[in-house]
Amino acid sequence: MVEKTLVTWHPHAVAREDRERLNGHRGCVVWFTGYSGCGKSTVANALDGRLFELGIHSFVLDGDNIRHGLNASPAMLTDFGEEYARRFGLAFSEQDRQENIRRIGAVAELFASAGIVTLTAFVSPYRRDRDAVRRLVESSGRPGDFVEVFVDTPLEICEARDPKGLYKKARAGELSGMTGIDDPYEPPLRPELTLDGASRSPEDLAGQVIDWLRHAGQIPG
Repeated sequence: MVEKTLVTWHPHAVAREDRERLNGHRGCVVWFTGYSGCGKSTVANALDGRLFELGIHSFVLDGDNIRHGLNASPAMLTDFGEEYARRFGLAFSEQDRQENIRRIGAVAELFASAGIVTLTAFVSPYRRDRDAVRRLVESSGRPGDFVEVFVDTPLEICEARDPKGLYKKARAGELSGMTGIDDPYEPPLRPELTLDGASRSPEDLAGQVIDWLRHAGQIPG
């Protein structure tokens, strides 16, 4: 039986609308998803740079970077003891991936509530997990505050790029649970935006996202 925890939500003294008015734009979550090597992080960082130049408050939450801290692996937490590391560390099982996305979804929602255009770059292979983040973000904000961006790069191109050497290790049997090899990837059914990560430059793709955000009223036109 799970013990009930008594917690109370405390309202903020400064409303989200006031923060957005101060920033001059709306807060939202732009959720990049796709295979490892599809270009998620590269496009997200190119977009972050463009938004910065436009005076837009934005920040990138990158999957690899988050795995160095908030969602560290058990091996990275052994200084706190083995039991602690097993309990709180995240590896790459289906359940661990689910918790990885749940945690970062909660952080992204906080950033968006602070009026920041929050850019996330996670493989996030399961639709149910991405949909759960959408519900969280939009329940605390407005419909349209979660922008799912599918970086549609074919698996064979991602594997040819293989910037981290993960596909090579997976094919050699040195790595299990690799999305696209021995773990599934469920592409979005109705993403707000689909990017051609195979033939367009990161700057071009970042421009497409900016155009979408302007048209949707998330940032000034």
